Amino acid sequence: MLEIIYHDEYIIAINKPAGMLVHRSWIDSQETVFVMQTLRDQIGQYVYPIHRLDKPTSGVLLFALSSEVARLLSEQFENHQIEKTYHAIVRGYVTEEQKIDYPLLEELDKIADKRATREPVLQECVTHCKPIETVECAVAIGRYDTARFSLLELKPETGRKHQLRRHMSHIRHPIIGDSKHGDLRQNRGVTEHFSVARLMLHASQLVLIHPITTQKITLIANWDTQWLSLIEQFGWLDVATKLGFDAVNQAS
Repeated sequence: MLEIIYHDEYIIAINKPAGMLVHRSWIDSQETVFVMQTLRDQIGQYVYPIHRLDKPTSGVLLFALSSEVARLLSEQFENHQIEKTYHAIVRGYVTEEQKIDYPLLEELDKIADKRATREPVLQECVTHCKPIETVECAVAIGRYDTARFSLLELKPETGRKHQLRRHMSHIRHPIIGDSKHGDLRQNRGVTEHFSVARLMLHASQLVLIHPITTQKITLIANWDTQWLSLIEQFGWLDVATKLGFDAVNQAS
């Protein structure tokens, strides 16, 4: 059963689990469980996806319950009227708030876009990065005796493929658990020492204007057990609570 965080007659939002595809894809042809089909069966109604989250990313995922509402919500996304907030745990210390304004070459998929005749283009990409907490752990990962990590709030202005993962790699603070753009040695070390083996990227909050009632809605998705396990081991449970997550109950 998917965790539903908002549901009315027009829209529905869930907390997508990490490791679950939003819909069928050539990229992962062996998968048999998808968010769209699971949610449709759960509520007994067809759902229209408004945006996507990568398979390893968890968090707020919004659907419309009609094609007209889907169109209205899609316009909000296209016009950058929906505010997205992510949280990430990255390698190293990030101590200053910054705006990452770094264009990224369009990523064409090897399977889905294999017949594409055009060359990838350089796309404008902007991410706002705010440090929340840091920690130094007495574990040896790589050549150092200790390992440093940071908890970040990330707000993308643009919505490019793998934007947050690529931007954090660009500033040399890759997201923990990122197998494509991250630090594989760090990923293995976190799994070995902290028993956490997932991409530490979570879509925590979505703020939008309801397409029918025109009321402002804030959708919040709690961190899962692996997230909270690492947060607890890093001594950040009080930070999680301040951010509005039910950290104590979830971790227990």
